[in-house]
Amino acid sequence: MERVWVVVPAGGRGQRFGTAQAKQYVLLRGRPVIAHSLAAFLREPRVAGIQLVLPDEDIATGAWREVLGPMQEPFLSPVGGGARRADSVRLGLEALLRQGAAVSDWVLVHDAARPCLRREDLLLLLDSLAHSPQGALLAVPVADTLKRAENAHSVGTVDREGLWRALTPQAFPLGALLAALEAACEQNLQITDEASAMEWQGWCPRLIHGHGDNIKVTLQDDLVLAAAVLAARDEEG
Repeated sequence: MERVWVVVPAGGRGQRFGTAQAKQYVLLRGRPVIAHSLAAFLREPRVAGIQLVLPDEDIATGAWREVLGPMQEPFLSPVGGGARRADSVRLGLEALLRQGAAVSDWVLVHDAARPCLRREDLLLLLDSLAHSPQGALLAVPVADTLKRAENAHSVGTVDREGLWRALTPQAFPLGALLAALEAACEQNLQITDEASAMEWQGWCPRLIHGHGDNIKVTLQDDLVLAAAVLAARDEEG
């Protein structure tokens, strides 16, 4: 039976965030951002293991252990990341195979800087896999009016019918995703997420309607918004 693994690429420094410290380690409500991002997976018994992909220096110094604290059991030995996100994911998949995963197993790839993943959305994604042979990803329909720009001026309105905003986790069979990323690397293609690599291979992954508050922390303002999202959930109980 196929198992479910998680790869969390965190090999970059998030230069747009504007701090010397990598954004995944910045404190959010008293805990590192990445600790919040991992929380839903730590409570899910279907997850066989979590593969972190980290900056080489963090592995060398053992800084990642401070983030995880005493919760060591689900985590596999971390590996160093690559120059781009797709490279880091590929290295994480290769590490999973070395550590006992099978090419037919499912792998969920989740951004280290998405600290607001709801457990209910993770369960929806996992439950969908039995009916999603070509993979699945969390996403939300685009709600805002979209503009096409030239030289910082609006030159047209884009029809948003059928447009979705991709989130993570994104789930695919391990071997197929690895092959797609390797092929994309050979062709020097710009891969923005795992689904884009699979779509290039002709796959049509299922879109699982998640929640829009599954935001990615990219800028300082996003950290404030993430704190507000988590605080509101605490108030809801």
